[in-house]
Parts: sequence; C-alpha cells; structure tokens
Amino acid sequence: MALHAAIAGTGFIGKVHARSARLAGAELVGVAASSPESARAAAAELGADRAFDSAEEMVGDPAVDIVHICTPNHLHLPLAQAALAAGKHVICEKPLALDAAGAQQLVDSAARSGLQAAVPFVYRYYPTVREARERVGSGQTGPLRLLHGTYLQDWLLLPGDGNWRVDERLGGPSRAFADVGSHWCDLAEFLSGHRITRVSARLLTAVPERSSAAGRKAFATDGDGGEARPVTTEDAAVVQFETDAGAIGSVVISQISAGRKNRLSIELDGAEEALAFDQEHPEELWCGRRESLTIVRRDPATLSPAAARFAFLPGGHPQGYADCFDAFVADFYDSVRNGSAVAAMPTFSDGLRAALITDAVLTSAREERWVDVAPSREPAVT
Repeated sequence: MALHAAIAGTGFIGKVHARSARLAGAELVGVAASSPESARAAAAELGADRAFDSAEEMVGDPAVDIVHICTPNHLHLPLAQAALAAGKHVICEKPLALDAAGAQQLVDSAARSGLQAAVPFVYRYYPTVREARERVGSGQTGPLRLLHGTYLQDWLLLPGDGNWRVDERLGGPSRAFADVGSHWCDLAEFLSGHRITRVSARLLTAVPERSSAAGRKAFATDGDGGEARPVTTEDAAVVQFETDAGAIGSVVISQISAGRKNRLSIELDGAEEALAFDQEHPEELWCGRRESLTIVRRDPATLSPAAARFAFLPGGHPQGYADCFDAFVADFYDSVRNGSAVAAMPTFSDGLRAALITDAVLTSAREERWVDVAPSREPAVT
C-alpha cells in the first residue's frame, strides 16, 4: 500500500520526520513551513514533491494520506483537528495541545474518526528500554518501589538563548516540563506499568528575560540578539510523585544544565532488582542486585524477543535516537496499512496522559501543594 505523507513544520524535528517517513516507504508529497518561501526551500532540501503555501492548505489536500505536525505548539490542536476532519492519519509532536482539555478533544476526534493518531514518544523504541520493560513485566525486578531520574539539557542556559518555545503564546504555559518532562513521564509509565497519580512540584525560571530570537531554531546557540522580553515559563522543574501501585518517585527537568545536551536518565528500583537507562548511553542497560551488578548490552543475540525486534544491528554496532524515530514511524505506517495500532505504539491517549500530568504539575507549583493527576477518560465517540 503506497502511502503519501506531508509535513507541517520543517525545523530540526520536521527533518527527522521526513527521513523516517521515507525509510518507512512513504512518498513525501509536500511540506509546509512558516512562510511559502521557507516551504519552497525545505521542499528542495527534503526532496518533497511540492511546497504548500500554508499548513491549512496542506492538511486538506486529497493527495495526502498522513500528516506529520511539527509546528509550534499552539498550532497542534487546530491542525490535528483539521487533518482528522479531512480523513488524514496524524502524527503530532508533543505537547498534543496547550492543555489537557485540548488534548482530550483530539483523543475524542481521533476515536470518532477511526484514523491512526500518534505522538512520537520515541524513547520507547530503544532496545534496552524494551528489555527493561520485559524484566519489569515478567516480575524479575520484584515490585517497584522507587522511580527516579532526570532529563537535563543546556540549550537555554544563557539569556541570549531562545526560540518560539520561550513565548507562552506559542509554546504554552509549561516549557521545560511539557517539552522534555513529558518524555520522562511517558517512559516511566511505559517501563513500570504504573500510573503517576499525585505530584508535588516546584518550578524555576532562572533567566527572567531572554532575547526574542525570532526564527531561531531549537538547540541553536546564536548568542544575544533581538529585544529582551520577560520569560513566563519554567527553565527547570523538580517533581515528586506517587503511583497507583504504591511506588514513590522524583524527577529533575532542566533546560539550563551546562554541558548536558539530552540526558534522559531513569532508574527503577524493585524489591529484587534495580534497572537504569541513560539515553546518552543507550547501548547498555544497568541491572543491579544486592549480590551482583550486570551490564546488559544491546545485542539481538542475547536480548529478549520483544527487545531484539528493535536491535537490527549486531552487538557493538551502535544504534541511536534516529533509529528509534525510524522504528516509531514504521510502526505507525504499519498501523495505517493494517487498520489497527501496533502494540505499545504511543497514541494520542498517551499524549493526553502527558498533558494531564503537566496540568497537575503547573497547579501544584502555583498552589504549593500536592495535586492529584486527573484520570484519563474514555474518548467520546458519539
């Protein structure tokens, strides 16, 4: 089945989507960017069939089967709604919407449409992550007691660092937590099988003013430039939490940790075994017992079948982030072809979970108290 994909937003992550779409066998029929001129340049760079003048025009085009939404956050909800209404399958970057109410609307719309709709929580696709999940699920770790970790970056360390994510109107009321904390929480729930039920959070805005940095892409470090504007979203967050299975946990989220480029680390401490994963060293899974310590390496010859599925290179030949993205998009395209979601693929419902946790974190920080995470409800399909 030939699939025809189009991408709204052609910055760093849009280019990653384009690569993965091609590897999954899709034809890239078009792109849309912040302006028609930018779209034409991106179409030439990515080899797309055409440049659309706007994302709204693109999502309605009958030649498009699948829409990848990689735009600033405030456009996620209206573009995803329009794409689903036009009969398109959708991959939408997180956060799915600026708040949980918007995310719930998209979950409901996707359920009514019968179309495939997913959020790229791609850290699920590391083979060592799948190995950890298998060990927890089989009972090898014993009941989990403690979940803890960090997600640290430094790309917003300085006052001259910034892009549209810093503007609350475009990025939403949460920045660091909604952007990367959502990945950590998704991975914690995916690995453990637990659900985060209560949170106590503190937020830090360490840089109160930043350059407006119009047009600057994520992870660019161009230095000072542009008008200094007040910052209303967090640079960092510290969150304690409880889970529905009786574990407690904590996570530190930061976009101002010097020298840390993309350090997602997580440890799950069970009654019999502890497991630790570090995204910057993904070829290894740390496994600790009282009497021994084992490093499990990514090797299809020794991993569990569920993990070996994603280990397509022999041991000693490193795989990384782009390979995870490729595996996620391949799963999504298989779901489109088969008419049902591949098991463990992150869907809009997982995007809603992230939004519910983010809303609870913001409330907790604002009101200085423990806050319950609102439960997900079944999508409305009337």
